[in-house]
Amino acid sequence: MKKNKLNTEHKQNNRRDFLKKSALVGLAAVLNPVTSLAASAGLSETEQTDSIIESASQKITVLITTDIHSQLNTHDEFFWENNQAVYKKRGGLAVLKTMIDTLKKENLNNTILYDGGDFFHGHAVASLTEGEALIPIFNKLGYDLMLPGNWEVVYKKKKMLYDMGHANAAKICANMFHKTNDEDNNQLVYQPYWVKYIGGIKIGIIGYTDHLIPKRQSPAYSEGLRFEHADATIAKYTKYLKEVEGCAVILVATHMGLAQQVGLANNPVTQGVDFILGADTHERVREPIQGKYCKVVECGAFGSFLGRLDLIIKDGKLESSHYQLLDVDPVKYPANKEVQSLVDKAYEPFKTELQRVIGTSKTPLVRYFVMETPMDNLITDAIMWKFKPDIALSNGFRFCQPLAVDSKTGVATITKEFLWNMLPVNSEAKTGIVTGQQLKDWLEKELQNAFAKDPSKRFGGWFVRFSGMEVNFTISNETDKRLNWVKVSGQPLDLTKEYSIIACEREGDPDDTLCRVEKVKNPKRLVMLLHDVIEEYLKANSPIAPKLEARSTATDEPNTLLTQLRGTTYEFR
Repeated sequence: MKKNKLNTEHKQNNRRDFLKKSALVGLAAVLNPVTSLAASAGLSETEQTDSIIESASQKITVLITTDIHSQLNTHDEFFWENNQAVYKKRGGLAVLKTMIDTLKKENLNNTILYDGGDFFHGHAVASLTEGEALIPIFNKLGYDLMLPGNWEVVYKKKKMLYDMGHANAAKICANMFHKTNDEDNNQLVYQPYWVKYIGGIKIGIIGYTDHLIPKRQSPAYSEGLRFEHADATIAKYTKYLKEVEGCAVILVATHMGLAQQVGLANNPVTQGVDFILGADTHERVREPIQGKYCKVVECGAFGSFLGRLDLIIKDGKLESSHYQLLDVDPVKYPANKEVQSLVDKAYEPFKTELQRVIGTSKTPLVRYFVMETPMDNLITDAIMWKFKPDIALSNGFRFCQPLAVDSKTGVATITKEFLWNMLPVNSEAKTGIVTGQQLKDWLEKELQNAFAKDPSKRFGGWFVRFSGMEVNFTISNETDKRLNWVKVSGQPLDLTKEYSIIACEREGDPDDTLCRVEKVKNPKRLVMLLHDVIEEYLKANSPIAPKLEARSTATDEPNTLLTQLRGTTYEFR
């Protein structure tokens, strides 16, 4: 009797389990067509389960741009193929808009659009309107999230707050603080992180800009702001997003330069981070760089490239990812008419002046090489021609897309617009006197800024550029031991001799500091802007033909070195 009762209960339980499972399978068939297709295809139970799990995975797409530097229209872009330079047409904000809209449709409602900084500076229209003309264009592109770059401060704090404040995207930066009357009140300028609930999944993104901004930029630009290194808080915010917010994926958005970002990925403070979305050095990471604790990407510059990161989430965890660096190709993505109209409207008040031809070059103007560039040889040669100092100096800038030679005319046409791209801050020329010992010490310091073995000590820019001087060094040597020899006007550097130098004035520097050379004698402003110097030079000397001339050489790298990053398989191309 008891046995029969147990059998009856067992059958009833089986029936209830069967009905439950039938209901769940039926519901799954409605919500997940893959399930019903798997069953009807006669798949085994294991294969059906695998199919259900596969269909339950969620894909989140992150589209990434950075270091656009306000480049409005399609332009020449530099590629390194088969050990030589190749130029192609890329970029344009209207082209970028079409590309963004196209890619969004592939994962509708589950896509995040992010910009990594240096959007509001770099083109004449941006400089002449202090970024304001770029605001409606930025908003039309439809960004969800943005990070201030090192050049967002160029119009100073109040204007940075205005430009970014009028951008519709959310803003994050966990290491930029307000500073009033030299007193730190520890108040962040922007929220430290952003949490997005998308497709049933929480994504957490923490933001960090370069903590060295007050030293890299003219000091006056960042007055009223204070910065910390990312490693001060990144572990704290990661723990919070993971344990309190319950984020399935944690990304760190940075504007620190590839070397610093890889260094961060090898730092224990990034344990728990999935990806670092990098910026600043304009590097083109085509395969994520695997650090000890997370992966790093960086997505080029000037609106020429867009990064696509697909994140596959399953059971609340990141199962896999797929990353691509994609060209913003005007042939593949025709310009969006609405955005092009906004671009044309912003450009129109300056069109006549910006399209004025100021010179020609028989060689391409390029600024991608780390140690010496034809573009900066042009700038420093112009300073030498105008003022005839012993040495002319130029900062190790990275911004400015190239200008290729036209195959029909045989020259590259240099316009006022391109001059603004080369030098978007029109600084005054300044002179001073330094000893050979000062030059030697300064060059060692600049080599450390560019090639420090500890990535956190790198400034992010390339090596300083010059005319009138030749420098040979060994990058892999220890600090203060990299210089092998220096020549000025073809003669070995005399440590006791005094030399005249000319560079650009950096607003906020002490009067006796010139191009980060400190305590120069007889500092004097020359009451002439660098734009005027270069225009005069081009008018008198066009067509010019700047090229690599071995002004800077290393014993352990070619003069066509394209990245500071060492110790990985990464290649710039």
